[in-house]
Amino acid sequence: MSGWAAKRFWKQTEVAEVAADLGGGFTITLDGRAVKTPAKTAFAVPTRALAEAIAAEWDAQENEINPNTMPVTRMANSAIDKVSTQFEAVADMLAAYGDSDLLCYRATQPEELIDRQAANWDPVLDWAAETFEARLKPVSGVIHEAQDSATLARLTAEVHALTPFELAAFHDLVGISGSLVLGLAVAKGHLSADQAWDLSRIDEKWQEEQWGEDDEATEQATLKRVAFVEASEFFRHCAG
Repeated sequence: MSGWAAKRFWKQTEVAEVAADLGGGFTITLDGRAVKTPAKTAFAVPTRALAEAIAAEWDAQENEINPNTMPVTRMANSAIDKVSTQFEAVADMLAAYGDSDLLCYRATQPEELIDRQAANWDPVLDWAAETFEARLKPVSGVIHEAQDSATLARLTAEVHALTPFELAAFHDLVGISGSLVLGLAVAKGHLSADQAWDLSRIDEKWQEEQWGEDDEATEQATLKRVAFVEASEFFRHCAG
């Protein structure tokens, strides 16, 4: 994106509407000059809410620009430069999680963990079955068992119905959690990001209860949780 320099070089950050004949949407201007993506593509996002979140990131930069503090900008760049140019492949890749969804692979022991997984994960699978007419079946153990092809087709259609910007956020919701169903539950507003994150961590939480926390694993989990919540917020901003 133009403006990715070591030092802040602009004084005023603004949101500007893009003319309909140029594709519409909203862009960010730095001292009146529209930014571009890293691939030098025109930068435009679909909603003012998303543009305002991005503008706030740019405006928060002080003497030096730190891309690590600009997650909304990074995801928008990804939507424009990467997801939109290979939408079908990205959507298919994420939909494929349904055939090996985290919520479907259950412990074989101990009984307490088996019961905890069922109590927490079964209601989300029930929600997916009712919402999408797509019943995924749980299995015991880690050996892959193929899901019903018609069920997978219905879930795949839901993924392909997303916009490129939504799909960019959905990529992290699914990839970080390991669950297509949890990603859809957040996208559809059935679960909050925090609820879905906790559901995705049941196995890890069990291990911590038995053996204690590992500092490195806890640090990595914290970073992933932040990214998961950021993806949820980005998805929400796509709706306006």
